Amino acid sequence: MAKKPLSTQILITIFLLHIITPIQSQQFSRKLSKNSLGFKKEKLTHLHFYFHDIVTGHHPTAIKVAAAPIANTTRSLFGLMMMMDDPLTLTPEPGSKIVGRAQGMYASADLKELGFLMVLNYYFTEGKYNGSTLSILGRNAALTPMREMPVVGGSGLFRFARGGYVILLFLNIDVHRFHRHVI
Repeated sequence: MAKKPLSTQILITIFLLHIITPIQSQQFSRKLSKNSLGFKKEKLTHLHFYFHDIVTGHHPTAIKVAAAPIANTTRSLFGLMMMMDDPLTLTPEPGSKIVGRAQGMYASADLKELGFLMVLNYYFTEGKYNGSTLSILGRNAALTPMREMPVVGGSGLFRFARGGYVILLFLNIDVHRFHRHVI
């Protein structure tokens, strides 16, 4: 009788051990009641604030963390990645009361036009929503007057947020500041 290769013997041993080893059933999932998770009746919330993305000057709120070699050769800055911690204010003025922060990153993901992939949390620091967040993930066609980005989650008073959207209205742009009006 010919000798079997060692790898074949190991595979046969593993297979036999798998068959004869008692299998304990582990529960992978279980049903939960909506009440145990804190689900309440769904409601709509309308928030109105201003988002200041400051990319230059003495105190920028967004900085470049990576750039592809071609980022500076395309009109769209394709391959540029920025990290941000931008103030959210009550009015468009930079000195207005801060009600939260837009924290996350955005990257230029369009070869032809300025289009960012936005991954961020709106972290609220004032009033009823203090400590709550809304998580946003979507495309931001930065130079269009109005664009939508989906709400994909949240925490605190926004726990289980989903399916909503953020509308960004372009206010003005200069060398030092980008103001975005968010409704």
